[in-house]
Order: sequence, then structure tokens, then C-alpha cells
Amino acid sequence: MTEIRSICVYCGSGHGNDSAFAQAARDLGRMMAQENIALVYGGGNVGLMGTVARAVLDHGGHVTGIIPEFLRARELMIADAQELVVVPDMHTRKQMMFDKADAFVALPGGVGTLEELVEQMTWSQLGQHRKPILVADIAGFWRPFLSLLAHMREQGFVRPGFEVNYLVAEQARDIIPMLRKAAGRSTSEEAEGELVAERF
Repeated sequence: MTEIRSICVYCGSGHGNDSAFAQAARDLGRMMAQENIALVYGGGNVGLMGTVARAVLDHGGHVTGIIPEFLRARELMIADAQELVVVPDMHTRKQMMFDKADAFVALPGGVGTLEELVEQMTWSQLGQHRKPILVADIAGFWRPFLSLLAHMREQGFVRPGFEVNYLVAEQARDIIPMLRKAAGRSTSEEAEGELVAERF
């Protein structure tokens, strides 16, 4: 894979307490549309999910929303996405999001966002995919999680041969360039033997 044509964005169904989170979602959505990169996301029209999807749509981009039946009302399923898929359960949702995406970005969010991010890290660690994974550490939101990953490595639970490869961007403007660089690298380089984080 050398081209990023779609990005799966994981993020909260709330806006959080820092206005920087919503601004990053708007900026990312706008830049994705401008770069002709499609959004794959959870299908809701609330919180940061709605913000990033609305920004993509407002700037002429393509949105694929994937939402389980039981969340249609709770997350106010977005009506004007070009592709909207209602699935029976969370497992189907996550698999379809994976299948449709060339890369993954985690904006700030809650337990669901964390779970989705960690699942992709785990699949990558186990050699199930080489798609880039990026943690958008907006206003330091993900810093405690990144510290935990470092702690796991220091304590011997992330061992050579079972590395966790991920990117860290602190500004929305850096996300797409970092993903493209990583996607190009993935076709020509083997993973290193430890937890690797690249930060802008």
C-alpha cells in the first residue's frame, strides 16, 4: 500500500472540554476533503464524530458512516453521508471500518475510542496488517496513554518481535503527511523490534 485513499477516524461522541478538540476535527475533515481522502467513521452526527464528518461533507469530500442498529437513535445517524451502512453489532462495524480504511487516526474520545485504537494496535502487533495508525495527541489528550505504552515496554510486556508501531501528531496539519510517509515506508521496510513512536 503506497496511497492513502481513505482514513478511518476514531473519536468521541462528545466534544470534550477543550475547544482544541473540535477545531482539530474540523481541520482534519477539511484537509481530508481537500486531499480527496475519504472518511470512514462510526456514522454518528454528534460530538467529534459529527464534527469531522460535517467538515468533510462541507468541503466536498466523501463520507462512509458505519453504525450498529442499536446506536442509530443515540448517535443521531448522519443523514447525508454518501455511504451509510447499518450493521447488526459492534464487531461487524469494526471489521467493516477496518476493511474500508487505508489508515487509522484516533482523535480525542472516550472508552470506545480507546478500545478501537488499541484493537488496531493489537492487530498490527500480531502482524495482521501494516496500515498506519496515528494518535492525534491534541492538547496533550493522549499523553497518559502514551506514557502507559512506554511503561509497558519498560516493564518487559512489549518485547522485541512484538513491537507496537504508531505515529503521534500534535497538530491536525501533520496527520495526512505523516500517514502518507508511513504508508510509503511500509512497502519497503520491515518493522523494527520494539515499540516505535514517531512524533511531529
